[in-house]
Amino acid sequence: MSENSAGDSGTRGDSSPEPDAAAAKGAADDRPTVYDLAPDCTLEDAETDALYHAEVNGVVDYGVFVDVSDALSGLVHESNLDGDYAVGDRLVVRLTEVKENGDVAFDDEPLDDYRTEAVAHEPTISRVRGLSPGDEVTVEGEVVQAKQTGGPTIFAVADASGVVSCAAFEEAGVRAYPEISVGDMVHVSGAVETRENALQLEVDSLRRLPDERAAEARERFEAALDERAAPADVDPLVEWEAFEPIHDDLRELARLLRRTVLAGRPIRVRHHADGDGMCAAIPVQLALENFVQEVHEDPDAARHLFKRLPSKAPYYEMEDVTRDLNFALEGRARHGQKLPFLLMLDNGSTEEDVPAYENLAHYDIPIAAVDHHHPDPEAVEPLLDAHVNPYLHGEDYRVTTGMMCVELARLIDPSITEELEHVPAVAGLSDRSKAEAMDDYVALAAEAGYDESDLLDIGEALDYAAHWLRYSEGKTLVNDALNVGCEDEGRHEELVEFLSERAERDVDRQLDALDDHVDHERLASGAHLYRIDLDEYAHRFTYPAPGKTTGELHDTRVRETGDPVITIGYGPDFCVLRSDGVRLDIPNMVTELNEELPEAGVSGGGHLVVGSIKFVKGRRSAVIEALVEKMAEAEIDEALSSTAALDD
Repeated sequence: MSENSAGDSGTRGDSSPEPDAAAAKGAADDRPTVYDLAPDCTLEDAETDALYHAEVNGVVDYGVFVDVSDALSGLVHESNLDGDYAVGDRLVVRLTEVKENGDVAFDDEPLDDYRTEAVAHEPTISRVRGLSPGDEVTVEGEVVQAKQTGGPTIFAVADASGVVSCAAFEEAGVRAYPEISVGDMVHVSGAVETRENALQLEVDSLRRLPDERAAEARERFEAALDERAAPADVDPLVEWEAFEPIHDDLRELARLLRRTVLAGRPIRVRHHADGDGMCAAIPVQLALENFVQEVHEDPDAARHLFKRLPSKAPYYEMEDVTRDLNFALEGRARHGQKLPFLLMLDNGSTEEDVPAYENLAHYDIPIAAVDHHHPDPEAVEPLLDAHVNPYLHGEDYRVTTGMMCVELARLIDPSITEELEHVPAVAGLSDRSKAEAMDDYVALAAEAGYDESDLLDIGEALDYAAHWLRYSEGKTLVNDALNVGCEDEGRHEELVEFLSERAERDVDRQLDALDDHVDHERLASGAHLYRIDLDEYAHRFTYPAPGKTTGELHDTRVRETGDPVITIGYGPDFCVLRSDGVRLDIPNMVTELNEELPEAGVSGGGHLVVGSIKFVKGRRSAVIEALVEKMAEAEIDEALSSTAALDD
């Protein structure tokens, strides 16, 4: 018999004296023990010849039926009764026999003095992973979701091995076990069945563990989660000394993300809507969705627990965070989910992200960022649970987010490595990286069957798709274009050819429209400065967008001159900046502009050589002229480039 606490006499409406009275007489507590079984105790928790508190549940000619727990009942034969009883009466009984057919016999045992000990049910605990239809099981774990349907209440219960749905029925549309909340440690017992191609536990009993037992169960649960959350033991795809400390940070983030899945928390990904952003997000999405399917018994779990959305701005806008927060709160209210973990990719490292993060902090939503924009760690890190950025280790934007996230995905699920071997090269070319590892990444892609022109076409196709998708995920389209999670190689090739050709056509048309209207001057440093009014002379609301237009114009001028070049594309209240061979330090320029022109409301940022800035429309001329003055004083550094420049 399992005992979890000792009580005193007189707790079930009997007439035994209080223990302190016996103690006052100096008597040893050698009174008989009467066991008080918890409601879910079974015959396994009882012993023959032991005494139990019981309640009469039926009276017949030949005796009374009694319950000693919800699951354990039996007969006190009339020959063994010491008095008359009615339904609801309490008495003390002795378990005398368990018959071959499972019937249990008790004797009535009237006592004047006794002590009570509470007994908790100690079931055999089954792991979620490995449950089979027809099993009668008890699962110990944390309630990670409590959803009311038009029929049963569905509780999702997680142990370290997985998550299973548990259906409890009170009556149609009525909340079963209303005392159970998300976050409780519970024992849930019942039969395993199959519902809509998923395993489901049909609940016979569900109870919150008492405080001390819950703490012990929680400790076991957390330790097991830590063990299973360990990332895969894989090395980076290419040997790159500068990447080693970043890889260590990615390992810890992979551990955190795997643990998030194991704990049943949804994950919401926000990524920059460009080639590098999608090269970052798609591998991570594939890895996490695979892991969700490994953990959850529900085949639709990934659809409910993972969401990826692009962001147009180079920082987390209040519009986006408001949508995300509203979605999260609705999910909690309607589906009983935990609030999600937010993962920012190719975004999220700057002071501009802080207001959005502070909004999420009101709800204790965990956040991590993987980014290669110039960071403001003192501003963002108090609000982040994890922050991976090459600048934190003395590197810079040449280590693209796509490169980092391919490794993050492999740490989560190494089985997808073969699908990702070309992705870092696509990311690097899309984001104009001049990292020393680019040659190795391009060579790795070539071994996987992609030459440099293929990689450039994929990058163009991704940019083109991102432009038209706007705020939509476009999962199948983007996966097919990148050839990650794509089920048809031929479709990938046809799609990339179509999208990249359309992109090239639209870029050529845009550059033709601009060509006669580009202003040029030579700065005192010797650098060329090109300016174009995109509002007046570019096709609007079509591809390419202002940032892409400025970049394409810039690339043509770099190729034409072979000298250091700065290009400014501007509209009514924004400008896009590109630089080759000139150290602009755009984030620092934004800071200085705010100090010099506080009325202009300057915001934005980027890298040393790529960035975008917003300002008040009426102060455009002042902002641009101040920018030009700063650019004229900027240091020439031919090693800095925003164009793709692979060695032949």
